[in-house]
Amino acid sequence: MSEPTRLTRLTELSAVRLVEGYRKGEFSPVEVARAALERAERVQPDVNAFVRIDAGTALAQARESEGRWRRGEPAGAVDGVPVTVKDILLMRGGPTLKGSRTISEKGSWDEDAPSVARLREQGAVFLGKTTTPEFGWKGVTDSPLSGVTRNPYDLSRTAGGSSGGAAAAVALGAGPLALGTDGGGSVRIPAAFCGVFGLKPTYGRVPLYPASAFGTLAHVGPLTRDAADAALMLDVISGPDARDWSGLGPASGSFVDALAGGVRGLRVAYSASLGGQVAVQPGVALAVRRAVEGLAGLGAYVSEADPDFSDPVEAFHTLWFSGAARVTQRLGPHQREVLDPGLREIREVGARLSALDYLAAVGVRMDLGRRMGAFHERYDVLVTPALPVTAFEAGVEVPRGAGYRRWTGWTPFTYPFNLTQQPAASVPVGVDGDGLPVGLQVVAARHRDDLVLRVGHALYEAGVAGVAPARL
Repeated sequence: MSEPTRLTRLTELSAVRLVEGYRKGEFSPVEVARAALERAERVQPDVNAFVRIDAGTALAQARESEGRWRRGEPAGAVDGVPVTVKDILLMRGGPTLKGSRTISEKGSWDEDAPSVARLREQGAVFLGKTTTPEFGWKGVTDSPLSGVTRNPYDLSRTAGGSSGGAAAAVALGAGPLALGTDGGGSVRIPAAFCGVFGLKPTYGRVPLYPASAFGTLAHVGPLTRDAADAALMLDVISGPDARDWSGLGPASGSFVDALAGGVRGLRVAYSASLGGQVAVQPGVALAVRRAVEGLAGLGAYVSEADPDFSDPVEAFHTLWFSGAARVTQRLGPHQREVLDPGLREIREVGARLSALDYLAAVGVRMDLGRRMGAFHERYDVLVTPALPVTAFEAGVEVPRGAGYRRWTGWTPFTYPFNLTQQPAASVPVGVDGDGLPVGLQVVAARHRDDLVLRVGHALYEAGVAGVAPARL
């Protein structure tokens, strides 16, 4: 096999398969790191998925991993696996600029976020940091600092956001594992647009530090090739960290072990449009319905049923815009002038909101959680489209002519489950007529991340999930 062909093959392997290969001596962490770095460097000019690629550090980590595997002493479950980190999360050795010109690169930058620390402890190889809109504020990835991140399936279109760089990197073979954050859909949106698996775990399952200015809407989660890789990654990053006061205790068992249960006998509620509240593109609706039929064919009890809630967007806006005001609170007038114009707009709205406005939104949130709690007494999982649209023009917040003011206009399936803190994932289930990926969303009750992963894994195992790799 020629060297270019071998490198390409290595970039197409899942994290699970890479670890198996290291164990058997089929290839080495250094070979894999070189392949992933070559891929990242090659696609970066077209896609702009990275704010920093650190080849020297990655290769040094890969050589250390290779030595451990040679001695039969791997550091953990992801030893030698290439990983990328969204530039919202701290990673020691370099600045975390969050897509903003208002953050200085100066400083020691000597601390890891909890999820990064857990990956480092278990031997992951860090390729670099991925792009984000400024402070992760919107559902597409462009920022004043790093420009526009593009979709691997069509460079004229958006990768989604706010973890757009993370999703694009996975889709293009620049590392099989990526860390993202999700405050209103920011893992699931780009996963759907880029044809990868994206999981927003139950709030607190993955510790977060420093605490997000957007409060308890903000989750940390994996973007991966498939559900099995997400389970592997979640087993690692869900380790407790004393710096997160709201983090959950240790998981009751391994998420990898929970994959094998299948879906036979599961009670699945299928909501195509949240009770007619959402207009879904025909190509999206068709791909999602076919996947739901696939679940029924695997033995799930599928019912068409809508959760009992109306669109909570105003409550979400109150909480989200308040967070935008908080994250920019200490900026001076000159710094505010260089913010993304959309962020500047919503922070000004958020700054005018009162404590009573905020608590009223919390009240809506608590009622929504109650309703979904009752819903999951009848159904194990809810499935919906992840998004009503496929990827649209890059560099804009909303599709042209859609009539929406903000990104929440085209993400009505995602942000409700940040309000409720439930686990939810986007699973790729085909493409529309333009060849753009379509995502199906799987939602379970709080603390049932295992069920979301089980359903996703069953779809992959049956050949229902997945899309052809992006080729650039």
